[in-house]
Amino acid sequence: MTREEDHAMATIVLDPVTRIEGHLRVETRWDGPRLAEARVAGEMFRGFEAILRGRDALDAPVITQRICGVCPVSHAVASCRALEQALGIRVPPNGRLLRSLVLGANFLQSHLLHFYHLSILDFVDVAAVLEADSSNSAVRALQAWVEAEVRSNRVLPAAPFLPQWPAGLPPEARWAGRALGHYLKALEVRQAAHRMAARFGGRVPHTATLVPGGATAGVDPLAVEGFRSELASVRGFVEEVYLPDALELAARFPRLADQGVGPDQYLTFGAFEEADGRLWLPAGVWTGDRLDPLDPGRITEETAHSRYRGADRARPLAGETEPAPEKPGAYSWLKAPRYEGRPVEVGPLARLRVAAASGLPEVKEAGERWLAPAGLRLSDLSGVTGRHLARALEAWMLIRRMETWLDRLDLAGPTVGPYEPTASGEGAGLVEAPRGALGHWVRVRDLRIETYQCIVPSTWNFSPRDGRGRPGPVEAALEGLEPPQGEPRGLAVARVVRSFDPCIACAVH
Repeated sequence: MTREEDHAMATIVLDPVTRIEGHLRVETRWDGPRLAEARVAGEMFRGFEAILRGRDALDAPVITQRICGVCPVSHAVASCRALEQALGIRVPPNGRLLRSLVLGANFLQSHLLHFYHLSILDFVDVAAVLEADSSNSAVRALQAWVEAEVRSNRVLPAAPFLPQWPAGLPPEARWAGRALGHYLKALEVRQAAHRMAARFGGRVPHTATLVPGGATAGVDPLAVEGFRSELASVRGFVEEVYLPDALELAARFPRLADQGVGPDQYLTFGAFEEADGRLWLPAGVWTGDRLDPLDPGRITEETAHSRYRGADRARPLAGETEPAPEKPGAYSWLKAPRYEGRPVEVGPLARLRVAAASGLPEVKEAGERWLAPAGLRLSDLSGVTGRHLARALEAWMLIRRMETWLDRLDLAGPTVGPYEPTASGEGAGLVEAPRGALGHWVRVRDLRIETYQCIVPSTWNFSPRDGRGRPGPVEAALEGLEPPQGEPRGLAVARVVRSFDPCIACAVH
């Protein structure tokens, strides 16, 4: 990070932003205490869309999973659904449920990863705890516990999630110690979520069983009950630890509820196929106070400030991926997806807004159980802490739904549909990744990939300015930021950026 704070218009650059997936640069210009302009830039080019051209169509789910090791399941499902639409392949109910279970397990591990291992250290002063007055016996006991945990690199027992703290421990030290302990415990819980995904996915990351037509794993009763047992342990952690921690974070940092608010336009493709093919989480576009149905035909990608040649404002299947590293005016390797020409935020907050407006009963239940006792409403969730809470609430709702999917599996039913594909066609696989709306578009000719294009969640959120100069959602969320006196500006910027859970390797694919 570089600082130039002697001038009226100061510049602060975070490059690279740490504790995220991928390579991200954030350049900010400040007018006094206020952030006046932000530019976020993906710092690499990968070219997966070019790699796929000319390949056997059935290679796509295998290759596209390598876009990311954090959310490969979402890419597998999107690719499979695009090919199913293009080639007329049917999926049986078991196949849909198995894919949703594997995807759900991947969502859970990703949400825990983001909160505990990427974000929580933005809100905990570990050094202050370790350097606190050791004459205080309570602080001394906490220091000894933290140091022992770090040295042993072991996880905590299943229950209780933390030891009993000594009496007299200062509140800040108690919060820091709890966060550190949960950081370690979350590693173990994430392992359980990975094992769940591997039971039906064959392995993780990069599953082996998700194919156009369903899932080849079959419905093994032992795998079902093993999955159910580990899901119960994850549920315990989400209910006893994750959600209370997210709520305490919101209570400890109330000003962050209104910091980092995006463009107030949210989009979701909908997620998690049920046995009958309907989506559990609905698709839609929320603008201000209005819910509109999703129209994929209104999606374009702009490249005015992106390091690519080709048409600006192109429909996905008409898009090109031709790098132009020296392009004048370009500052990012991300394209700029737009819906009806507008930037939109995607992710858990978008899914929660659309689901609430659609009347999904689980959203009401989650609000009544978790938000109302804390004096919060769904409409309060919009800034930094709102995104963290949205993920935690989604994890709780998702676990309960996954329990019903396990009950609906047919032990004797097929898991892969009849395989008699047509040779040519076009298709779109619109799904949700943990970080938001993910779309794969494919054109197949004689079972070979003619065109393949992806629009990935962090491409939406971290997009550069478009041809009309409008900032992408994260740029918009940063502009106007005014940290309180004494708070490092770089930390304030990083908190906003990380609340979107950037996955820049996906975004630059």
